[in-house]
Amino acid sequence: MKALVPPIVVALLWLAPKPLPAQAAADSAAIRQTALDYIEGYYEGSGERMERALHPELAKRIVRTSPETGRSSLGQMSAMTLVQGTRAGGGRETLRERQQKDVTILDIYRGAASVKVIASDWIDYLHVARWNGRWVIVNVLWELKPQPQ
Repeated sequence: MKALVPPIVVALLWLAPKPLPAQAAADSAAIRQTALDYIEGYYEGSGERMERALHPELAKRIVRTSPETGRSSLGQMSAMTLVQGTRAGGGRETLRERQQKDVTILDIYRGAASVKVIASDWIDYLHVARWNGRWVIVNVLWELKPQPQ
């Protein structure tokens, strides 16, 4: 005699999220390309690549702490500041052998992703979102690397 599967189990299995490997691979590739447009665009002085990578309302922030007072302040750049700075030359002065651009996708969930970019003099943590069918950077929190003594 065959055992019957309770209808609730069938319903739960049917509703369970199913992995979409092709979509996940396509998303990973698109997210990686967005991060590369951001950092390579900076090094190349390509405002077009930088602009393509950013949501227009992006906020790029850094926490700076005064060694004299120990008080922290928040430095901020907008998408427009990044695009204009890139067009003005941005990272073109960075020697090619110093142009570090290591991209690590930390996590992807539906239309949101976290990405780490290690650049020549800093590390960026990017929040990337699917916006109108493409992946764009909406937030960046960054830290400068320690300077050699």
